Amino acid sequence: MKRMSMIFRAKANNALDRAEDPRETLDYSYQRQLELLQKVRRGVADVATSRKRLELQLAQLQQQADKLEGQGRQALGAGREDLAREALTRRSGLQQQIADLQAQHAQLQAEEEKLTLASQRLQAKVEAFRTKKETIKATYTAAEAQTRIGEAFSGISEEMGDVGLAIQRAEDKTQSLQARSGAIDELLASGALDDPTGTSKDDITAELDRISSTGDVELELQRLKGELGSAPAPQAIEGSTAPGGSAVGQVNVQKEGQA
Repeated sequence: MKRMSMIFRAKANNALDRAEDPRETLDYSYQRQLELLQKVRRGVADVATSRKRLELQLAQLQQQADKLEGQGRQALGAGREDLAREALTRRSGLQQQIADLQAQHAQLQAEEEKLTLASQRLQAKVEAFRTKKETIKATYTAAEAQTRIGEAFSGISEEMGDVGLAIQRAEDKTQSLQARSGAIDELLASGALDDPTGTSKDDITAELDRISSTGDVELELQRLKGELGSAPAPQAIEGSTAPGGSAVGQVNVQKEGQA
């Protein structure tokens, strides 16, 4: 069972590797980093909003405390010490609230500064990742194009492989047809196959025809020799060359005989 699971995972991993495009993966990672940066920025804005709300509350409490202090002064001026004591008591309670809010304000401000610094660092990392991503994508695209060109020249690409197979099939069919044509010619020449047109002859018939033609030629040659041997010798023609002497000498002999 473990072996089957391992084989399945290995095949699934290979299938995912073939289907994965590194450029798409890098773009997806960059998009996730942008989303994370946006979340950090929203966190900084939320903390700043809370800090601002505390500042408004502190201002209101401080205003109320100042008002109570003024009321205490007026009460003492009017000879109402009890009223002045009440005003100061309420002011003391407000002072405690102001101190608590100031502590929260300081904490929020420190958190805001920390988040702002983290946001700036994350933004710098995202920008660096974007530059590196584009460089890797350009390099990958160039390497992919170079690989395709190499495969096209070497004939190992799918398209060129199909062309090579088509050429090989055409050559095989041509050789097969040539072999079949040669075999049919040999069978016709040996008489193993009949020629319905009657234009071709077997080897025996062709040899007999050749012997008969040769005999006819010999007979005709003998006949011509016999005709030449029984006919009178031709007279020498003036100006022509005769056997056994020159043409001028033959003319002189004929003149002397006439004299």
